[in-house]
Amino acid sequence: MFKRRNLLTAAGILFIYFVVYALQSMGMISKFQEINLMMLGINIILAVSLNLIVGFTGQLALGHAGFMAVGAYVAAVLTMKLHQPFALAIVCGALAAAVAGIIIGLPTLRLKGDYLAIATLGFGEIIKGMANNIEYIGGAAGLIGIPRLTNWTILYVMMVITIVVIVNFLNSTHGRACVAIRENEIAAETMGINTTYYKVMAFALGAFFAGVAGALYAHYFYLIQPTSFTFFRSFDVLVMVVFGGLGSITGSIIAAAAITLVNAALQDLAVLRMVIYAVLLIVIMVFRPQGLMGNKELSLGNRIAKRGAAGGSA
Repeated sequence: MFKRRNLLTAAGILFIYFVVYALQSMGMISKFQEINLMMLGINIILAVSLNLIVGFTGQLALGHAGFMAVGAYVAAVLTMKLHQPFALAIVCGALAAAVAGIIIGLPTLRLKGDYLAIATLGFGEIIKGMANNIEYIGGAAGLIGIPRLTNWTILYVMMVITIVVIVNFLNSTHGRACVAIRENEIAAETMGINTTYYKVMAFALGAFFAGVAGALYAHYFYLIQPTSFTFFRSFDVLVMVVFGGLGSITGSIIAAAAITLVNAALQDLAVLRMVIYAVLLIVIMVFRPQGLMGNKELSLGNRIAKRGAAGGSA
């Protein structure tokens, strides 16, 4: 039954990939739709990775745009200035973001709640300030002419890898330690869990995949600037996590898709877009404060397998 569930999930993943690939090959996806499709994938990577820190480990972090910026700039410099392969650039960008996560995580993760949020917000502003003042990476004008190497196949593969790695991490003893810290940090410490170690581990892993998202973003949109990675981008990702449900990977994926589509649908209403967006969020939070999925997960493979088992027993 376990193998059948995994096979069904894998079949669903391949089906989605080939459907989009076929539509793109036949020219049935417009340029506007393609941009939003790529943003959807990048947002899913960001939302799932931030949910690991905020939803599963219980650390309110507002510096995800900073990690994304580190990944974007490192990857762009490697491909554009040092002419290295794109795969190496993604890995190095992600590792640089993870190192930044460890550096910021070690001193700040002893803080809690609002204090940690302010500290991580400061980290994001430091990264933006550094990018503004380093001429090698373009300063305030940013890097222009980054080779366009991100395509649907690479984005989809990286998105699936992100989800698989984080889900497996959460199902491991390390992931369960992170959840224990979220539920009651003092009790977790009493049980012998090294809370600082696991919080930094979750922080670094979330930052790693934020760096992957940054590398993919930089190599799809040709141009990155410090203003591309402001507090508002971190806030957008946090909204996706809360909207989908703290502690639900499925919820983060659904919320990232829904918010990307809402943003795309409201493009023509430039003045009212943020007002409508905010009202929608308020309504959803009033009637569904735990988010769309709460802390539950949706698995297509599980549902089909259960139906098959029920049909077989009948």
